[in-house]
Amino acid sequence: MTAHETGMASVQKAFALLDVVAGDPRGATAKDISTELGIPLPSVYRLLQTLVASEHVVHLRDQRRYGLGYKVHALDTSLRQQVGTPGTVRRAVRELHASADAAAYFAVYRGDAIVLAHVADSPRRPRIDPLDFGFTDAAHATAFGKILLSRMDDEEVAEYLDRHGMRPLTERTLTTPERLGQELGRVRAEGIATEREEFVPGASCLAAPVVDAAGRTLGSVAVSLRPSDFERRHRTIAPVLRDAADRVGRALRAAEACPAGPAAD
Repeated sequence: MTAHETGMASVQKAFALLDVVAGDPRGATAKDISTELGIPLPSVYRLLQTLVASEHVVHLRDQRRYGLGYKVHALDTSLRQQVGTPGTVRRAVRELHASADAAAYFAVYRGDAIVLAHVADSPRRPRIDPLDFGFTDAAHATAFGKILLSRMDDEEVAEYLDRHGMRPLTERTLTTPERLGQELGRVRAEGIATEREEFVPGASCLAAPVVDAAGRTLGSVAVSLRPSDFERRHRTIAPVLRDAADRVGRALRAAEACPAGPAAD
């Protein structure tokens, strides 16, 4: 193995170690990490020493555990700034939540990931767990994911699915490229996407594209409801959703034209 390959392997192990530490609210012991990753304990300690020095991990000496360090919070803050949902967009999503009487979402396509950028909900209309800022999973099983996949050509969709797969999340999840391709064709034709308990049981979603002046997809807005409410209300919600998508698109274009800072909430 070359020095470059060795270095890449160490980086991959360090990220895997962080995932283990993040997976338990209490943090993790070195032995936990060694067992979970199948890495010899001396190697785990060397990685931990490096990550503690960089402040991405902190040694909780009294508990004999390791927790996430404060640099991780800085990374989260930077991610939120880079995704950069302007205040006018956040306001439009909140207004969609109120007018549709449903949890409302805004997602963008960033790199090779479909990223949930903002959510507006309430105790009466809660968001779907685990849909929160930064969620990047299950494009094949979410309405906002289908919108953004529908804007790719067949080759791009195939490449995306090769990278991310099509995990069966419920008994209704589309799990073959052929079935998803048919669904994406319908989304392209109708300009709106639906999912009926394909992501989690007990929740259904509707999404519409957010486009720029040239018609390129910038993202999507979506709402979620209980299946019974969804079946009864999705036709009346669709025009409200399209109007919200149009307002979000205008807000994004305005923010791009005036990059000095997003409008206040």
